[in-house]
Amino acid sequence: MLLLKLYNILSRFGVLKIYEKILENEISKDDLPKHIGVIMDGNRRMARLMGDKPTRGHYLGAKKVRMFIRWCVDIGIKVVTLYAFSLENFNRPKEEVDTLMDLFEREFIKLADDEDVHKYKINIRAIGRIDLLPERVKRAIEYAENRTKDYKNHFVNVAIAYGGQQEIVDAVKRIGKKIKNNEMDLDDISVETISKNLYTAHLPYPNPDLIIRTSGEERISNFLTWQSSYSELYFCETYWPQFRRIDFLRSIRDYQRRERRFGK
Repeated sequence: MLLLKLYNILSRFGVLKIYEKILENEISKDDLPKHIGVIMDGNRRMARLMGDKPTRGHYLGAKKVRMFIRWCVDIGIKVVTLYAFSLENFNRPKEEVDTLMDLFEREFIKLADDEDVHKYKINIRAIGRIDLLPERVKRAIEYAENRTKDYKNHFVNVAIAYGGQQEIVDAVKRIGKKIKNNEMDLDDISVETISKNLYTAHLPYPNPDLIIRTSGEERISNFLTWQSSYSELYFCETYWPQFRRIDFLRSIRDYQRRERRFGK
């Protein structure tokens, strides 16, 4: 709560806006990550900090998603993948899961009807085991995907009912089926073959250059397990609903200061 008060005081005096401008000037538009993955962590802890129910944190987190997408579009990021709901999250209390499903339904419809999504031609896609979701959520996802399927300027993927290891299992099953049907040989299996059978195969840049995780936790949590083999990782103490444009710009600056050698 003290940090929130400090943030409000600094905002009132315009200090953060000045710092934001400094960060913008430090970032090179020629070396931006093409694909950013985000583990949006800390919604429930943020709600508890406010003395509210965990579900309140999820609503605040959803609001931040729309802001984050706009930040990425404005700066020139091509692909964003947001970790919204893992397969393990189904084990949370029923009330919380039901609230999240209501929220997902609402947010996919909002994205589909958002003027900026159509203005900037943002392709919306859900990745994961979508068949496990309630029908109302699947309908909302289908609505968003159909309305934006022809857009190629930017790509926003929402990882929902998602698990990185399970994604690899699904890819292997697809490959196995092709071998069984004599559509390919065992010797045809390669890194490229597996990549082409992952949920992210439709993307121009399927592997994230940068993965951001909020809330201070420092782990990947089964997110883009295959695709993240050479991703730069950025861990931020801020809870997701509190994530500011300053935090976003810091992550880009940090990314650009690193030397990416890819094992060389």
